[in-house]
Amino acid sequence: MNAKTNDTRQHILKVGYELIVSKGFTSVGLSELLKTANVPKGSFYHYFKSKEHFGEALIQDYFSQYLEAITGLLENPALSGYQALIQYFELWLAQDKGSCNANKCLIVKLGAEVSDLSEPMRVALKNGADRIVDTIAKCIERGMVDGSIKAIDAKQSAQQIYFLWIGASLLNKLYQDQAGLKQCLENTKQLLQG
Repeated sequence: MNAKTNDTRQHILKVGYELIVSKGFTSVGLSELLKTANVPKGSFYHYFKSKEHFGEALIQDYFSQYLEAITGLLENPALSGYQALIQYFELWLAQDKGSCNANKCLIVKLGAEVSDLSEPMRVALKNGADRIVDTIAKCIERGMVDGSIKAIDAKQSAQQIYFLWIGASLLNKLYQDQAGLKQCLENTKQLLQG
């Protein structure tokens, strides 16, 4: 893919992300996406076979960018495994308008909406969530080695903590306050400390 082609594709994905996190996947029509992105219909079909294929690509792109952003933090050698994880979740809490809160996280936004409608999109969401859990598990393993985390099974702990945060983010969307996320942070600290 040449640079111009990649730029156009990324532009469509970026515009689509902004529309979908605010309105939902089924509420955003192809004509609205094309008009907002200011691209012709033919350009869309040059990059994506269908709206469903676009949704799958959007999810994959979202997770690639998200994982790139968190990996640097979670692998920071200046921090213990525990410090890195707590900093990550404190940022999640502090950035209520950040990249993975109830209003910006595609897992929270699309998990229930598209899982019954599109198997490829459900699988893309699941694969992305699994990659995040794996990244958290690696940080837990590092903390177990450096002695800052007391856990028996890094993968199981990572799943439990991530599922807790996704659930709290969904409820944050319903309650419109951070009480659940603040409690989530305290529970995370307790889980990591044994």
